[in-house]
Amino acid sequence: MAPVFMAFLLFDDAARYAQYISAAIFIVAAATDGLDGYIARKYNQITTFGKFVDPLADKLLVAAALVGLVWMRRLDPWFALIIISREFIVTGLRLVAISNGKVIPASASGKVKTVLQIAAIVAMLIDRIYEITVWGVPLSAVIMAAAVLMTVYSGYVYVKRHWSFIELR
Repeated sequence: MAPVFMAFLLFDDAARYAQYISAAIFIVAAATDGLDGYIARKYNQITTFGKFVDPLADKLLVAAALVGLVWMRRLDPWFALIIISREFIVTGLRLVAISNGKVIPASASGKVKTVLQIAAIVAMLIDRIYEITVWGVPLSAVIMAAAVLMTVYSGYVYVKRHWSFIELR
């Protein structure tokens, strides 16, 4: 759904319907991803392939949204760089682990990070339409700052916990 989301996200700003549609597509994509994970766990349909590919799909959707928001000048590029860099680092760590026959599942901090990132992106998409503020600060900026902090923390947790998979020579 990422390409369809991007098409509507980057559509002319004057077309309010495109703003609503892009927000709805992102919300549906994120929700169906969460539902897919819940169903897989409930019916014990968790696979090594799913443990690896599902987080990649999450990362693609989030990265697409971040790049689009930066392109539209709605998000500071540093926030996007921090979030996307963390995703590359953790994905690289997962690839190294897989090459050693290990799978690194999502951690609790990684799941909280994902929820905060999705909430921040949804807030930015909605803020683009309604401009919601808290004490004069855009609500989307507050949630995005929390998402960036959690992104850094969860990246640190992954690297610290799984550093043994990396051999320095």
